[in-house]
Amino acid sequence: MMSNIQNINQDNLYDVVVIGGGPAGLTAAIYLARARYRVLVLEKEQFGGQITITHEVVNYPGLGKISGKELTETMRRQAETFGAEFLMAEAESLKMDDIVKTVHTSRGDFQCLGVLLATGAHPRTIGFKGEEEHKGRGVAYCATCDGEFFTGKEVYVVGGGFAAAEESVFLTKFARHVTILVRDDDFTCAMAVAEPAKKHEKITVIYNTVVEEVSGENGLNYIRYKNTKTGETTEYHAEQGDTFGVFVFAGYSPDTELVKDIAKLNEYGYVITDSSQKTTIDGLYAAGDVCIKPLRQVVTATGDGALAATELEKYVAEMQRKTGLHPKPPVTRMTDYPNATKTAEASDDSDDIFTAEMKAQLEGVFSKMERKLILKLYLDNRPVSLELEGFITKLADLTDKLTVMVADRSDTSNLAPCVRVFSEDGIDLGIAFHGVPGGHEFTSFVLGLYNAAGPGQTIDEDTLKEIENIKKQTDMKVLVSLSCTMCPDLVIACQRIATKNQNIKAEVYDLQHFEDLKKKYNVMSVPCLVINNDNVSFGKKNINQIIEIVKQV
Repeated sequence: MMSNIQNINQDNLYDVVVIGGGPAGLTAAIYLARARYRVLVLEKEQFGGQITITHEVVNYPGLGKISGKELTETMRRQAETFGAEFLMAEAESLKMDDIVKTVHTSRGDFQCLGVLLATGAHPRTIGFKGEEEHKGRGVAYCATCDGEFFTGKEVYVVGGGFAAAEESVFLTKFARHVTILVRDDDFTCAMAVAEPAKKHEKITVIYNTVVEEVSGENGLNYIRYKNTKTGETTEYHAEQGDTFGVFVFAGYSPDTELVKDIAKLNEYGYVITDSSQKTTIDGLYAAGDVCIKPLRQVVTATGDGALAATELEKYVAEMQRKTGLHPKPPVTRMTDYPNATKTAEASDDSDDIFTAEMKAQLEGVFSKMERKLILKLYLDNRPVSLELEGFITKLADLTDKLTVMVADRSDTSNLAPCVRVFSEDGIDLGIAFHGVPGGHEFTSFVLGLYNAAGPGQTIDEDTLKEIENIKKQTDMKVLVSLSCTMCPDLVIACQRIATKNQNIKAEVYDLQHFEDLKKKYNVMSVPCLVINNDNVSFGKKNINQIIEIVKQV
């Protein structure tokens, strides 16, 4: 077990590598970094995990009501302040048989004394006919992200647990009517959660029922479901020219593929741990939804993360004593990229759309920008153009780094309303926003400016070379909703690519104002990425995933 310590570069050695950036992993990072252990958090999709798609978290002690995105972003910033390191990368394999462990990732290899598996779980598909074919085009898995696409339409919800009950009520804000199809005799969640759905005037609940098939053109217009006790089948056809939605909330499957041949799993694929979150392998701990547990909530995930971290502290300290290896302690610091998580919304009773806190955060962003930018506005006669002009003008008034220009309305080269980013000498920097960058896209817009002006968020050398090697003209359209919590991550990733290669453009469209684009690409789920007008994909993606798609187009 001591065989590999002679060749270890301690400058590149971590005490713990955390695989997964959800509540469990982020909590562990806080505890470990605060205890002066060097910790790296790897995340393949987005920091925060599945909780980021939750519209409201109301049961996290001490916070009252908060979005999942805001909650986990606060955790991440706290860990970063204590010196935790973060990297967007996918863990591909583990080597756990030496005293120094190796985590092989899509961004290189990382060595450490201990590993925490906090990969969580992913939404479970059901497998009814047409489910896979219609993902993003009628079949959805996130009410917060996609609910508004079914405004005024019939919606079916498949599931009988916590998410099905809670999200069905949320969907009534948009849908004409919601029908919940429950497999069992009743909901499986607590009565307090199920009752609002059962009693809601816009919700019908059908028990002992499973979906057999969905189909349609340009969306869903047919569903068939079956009563499992009587065998009776029911068919629903949407009216001519209309469509409906099916939201699947069938629980989650653990993301344990990485350790299936290393650690012991139970029959359902969950990691077996002892009372200290230790797996059956020395140096490997697990926390959160990958573990066997009776309750899967953000509060239990943070508890797992805290316990695993304190046990890893003991384990790592012992390994340091045995080997004489001492990774560099973390550096306590402020976050290395601007924090602008607040939503920018216009107020009817105030001329100032930015709060004092937002101004302070924006000042921090602008002070780091290396060069000045021109924000060029392309406007039409719609009220949203007036809103965009006011928003961008107010933003530019906060700094001398931004100058606003308004294009002649005869210039129809851009789909208005639009703000396009140019360098001070008039070079198009490849990023634009069509609509008003408020809601969850305020942060992505500000980070886009930061990335365009430099220094921008860091990109590892290998990824940067991949971006620079793209020689073909590439047009990326990112179709979003301002209420979508997953959209900003795709927006930021596309914009970062565009600012590093003049052959690439990343244009963001708020679909609320561009109905023709929604119809053209048959969008019923966001985020939606369209490359060169014909390659369409749905869901969140990191920079490396986007690069691979671009290569294949």
